[in-house]
Amino acid sequence: MIFFTFAITNLYMRFSISTPVQNGFHLITLKENQSATEVAVLPAFGASLHAFNVLMDKKSFNIIDNYKNLEEAQKEAANSYKSSKLSPFPCRISNGKYSANENQYELKNKFIDGSAIHGLLYNKAFDVVDEFANENMASLVLKYDYDHDDEGYPFSYRCEIRYFLGPANRLKIQTTISNLSETEIPIADGWHPYFRLGGLVNNWLLHFNARAIIEFDDKLIPTGKLLEYNLFNESHPVGDIQLDNCFMIEPENGKPVCEIVNSSNGLKVGFFTDGSYPYLQIYTPSHRQSIAIENLSGAPDCFNNKMGLVSLKPRHSQTFTVQYQVTVGQKP
Repeated sequence: MIFFTFAITNLYMRFSISTPVQNGFHLITLKENQSATEVAVLPAFGASLHAFNVLMDKKSFNIIDNYKNLEEAQKEAANSYKSSKLSPFPCRISNGKYSANENQYELKNKFIDGSAIHGLLYNKAFDVVDEFANENMASLVLKYDYDHDDEGYPFSYRCEIRYFLGPANRLKIQTTISNLSETEIPIADGWHPYFRLGGLVNNWLLHFNARAIIEFDDKLIPTGKLLEYNLFNESHPVGDIQLDNCFMIEPENGKPVCEIVNSSNGLKVGFFTDGSYPYLQIYTPSHRQSIAIENLSGAPDCFNNKMGLVSLKPRHSQTFTVQYQVTVGQKP
């Protein structure tokens, strides 16, 4: 993995970039100096989002539920997948088996339940391609060239991730997949961040407009049925509801596809997409201190059910975009 030896740290500029080492992690941070908003990326773990710090009550608060140190990440990443890049598929593939280009494949890397899970890049070391900061934004570009890493996905493609930190606590993350193979390749994309707003998820408000909920079997594999679901079409307390579900959503220009709010401290996160992520997976872990909100381009097991699956032609690319807007409001 390549790290640039310089850092953009001119504090006279509104935005800056630095490369600190914290708790064993080699980070790249994008910072808005005036507001102290700071985003930290982990190139060594799939170019994942490690921190999104905002100023609340004159203190820095990280809205990302991350790994405390390198040892914990090495131990837990294959189980929790915190902030993982989900590529070339999100969620599960039943028994790790699928067909493409009239051939049958079986992925080698499988979860304890026998399914392939959350793609193949979560623990890959991405190379730094570019860093840039000026008065308007800080940006970071990283890439990983996948080349037959798992015999069950014998294709070559490039995953390029662009982070853009702009004013007003707005973070844009753009993923571009380029097919480097000589055949079409099956592709889907997503992210797996866990968000924390302080306190328990039970006391937060959740809002998203669901076209339908995808029915799962006991291994979280879609059954083929779409069911009506409207509980969170209006802002509603999460309460003691347990979620590990995928929803079909329909993004509208300029409007968030999802919002979470902690009314007790005024923190709110809005999720915006351009239509490239028409699925939303939501998971509430048992500790109830964070919530995974996963923007997905395809449904779980999309290599088999084809829901959202992209068949990418040789030398073609596809881009997927999500934006997070953090608002630090007034306490009631």
